[in-house]
Amino acid sequence: MKRAMAFVLLSIAPAWVAAAPAPAAPPTPPPSQQEQNKAVARRVFDEIFNQGKFQVANEIYAGDFLNHGLHGDWDLAQDQAAAQFEKQACPDLKITVGQMVAEGDLVSVLWIARGTNTARVGWVPATGAKVEARGITIWRIADGKIREEWTSFNELVILREVLYQLRWQLLGLACVALVLFWIVARALQKVPFRRPLA
Repeated sequence: MKRAMAFVLLSIAPAWVAAAPAPAAPPTPPPSQQEQNKAVARRVFDEIFNQGKFQVANEIYAGDFLNHGLHGDWDLAQDQAAAQFEKQACPDLKITVGQMVAEGDLVSVLWIARGTNTARVGWVPATGAKVEARGITIWRIADGKIREEWTSFNELVILREVLYQLRWQLLGLACVALVLFWIVARALQKVPFRRPLA
């Protein structure tokens, strides 16, 4: 009898376990302030630079935002004008986030920007130059909005690539300037020097 009872219990045990309610998953803790700040920082790269959604800047940046540049501070309008200029010059611009570290209200991001200069910007024609730059940005984020920025990257690498693509045009302009200088110098040599009347 004991064996039969054990057999019956073992036979129905899998069905009994399957019918039992599953234990509730532990509640997911809310993201930390640092993780929320990282999400705000990631939006700059994903939405503004990579997708060209400049209209979201007011959602991401505070109205009193300052970008602390090497030679002065830029407000939000100036900062976004620079971002739009970069996207206009390189419509395929993509910025890849390498590493992101958050501490307190600061988020540091190591990034790589890649793009191709396929659009004319101002007097500079499209060069087809493929540009790549690595930089680092530090943001201070408070109340879910970026309030301050410090960015550093090697602008000379980008300038070198663009100038390399324009080398023949620049050489041609230099030759024209040299010829004009020579013509003016020759013309001035032929003009007799007159003393002013006393």
